[in-house]
Amino acid sequence: DKGYKILPGIDLTKFTAKQQVTILERANKERCTCKCKLTVAGCRNDDSSCGTGKKLAAKIVEEVTGQAPAEPKDKDVGKPLDIQFTATDGTKVDLTKMKGKVVLIDFWATWCGPCIREIPNIKKTYAKLHPKGFEIVGISLDSNKDKLVNFIKEKEMPWPQYFDGLSWKNKISSKYGIRSIPAMWLVDTKGNLVDKNARSGLEEKVEKLLSQ
Repeated sequence: DKGYKILPGIDLTKFTAKQQVTILERANKERCTCKCKLTVAGCRNDDSSCGTGKKLAAKIVEEVTGQAPAEPKDKDVGKPLDIQFTATDGTKVDLTKMKGKVVLIDFWATWCGPCIREIPNIKKTYAKLHPKGFEIVGISLDSNKDKLVNFIKEKEMPWPQYFDGLSWKNKISSKYGIRSIPAMWLVDTKGNLVDKNARSGLEEKVEKLLSQ
């Protein structure tokens, strides 16, 4: 296993040098309990669709230092997102030109089981609220374009999709630090990111934003 010197999401500089060494030794040795088969440090550093590593890293920090790591302030929430691209169907997408709409940014992939399970709910919300000003922008972490295009057609997903074939190194998801999918973000009518966990209560959240 590769040894890592950082734990993304946790500011180790707040702790003593000795505590930092102990934290990293444990994080590089102890295994994540999910299916990613990585060490806790590996799970936090490598693009894994696993949320368990974050909890285990925080637990190690708390056990070593006696204090839970503070959640870092989210630098993206409350600000506009810089997303511009030409979609797989040739549509030009520019988030700055979508003000007045509520937009779901859906980071997903055809190989991601939990992403696929979200599709019926996303489609239901889209069918109901698209006429009122709800839009969706898909950011696909797929590496096979034909597979993606066929999947979108088969599942009747009419919204634009970003694809660059780079999977976890996808330019847009990398830019915004996406470490697990599905990641569903909501942008309000002013064009600002307001929610990074739109999976829960999507329809209600969109309706509320449309009414503001």
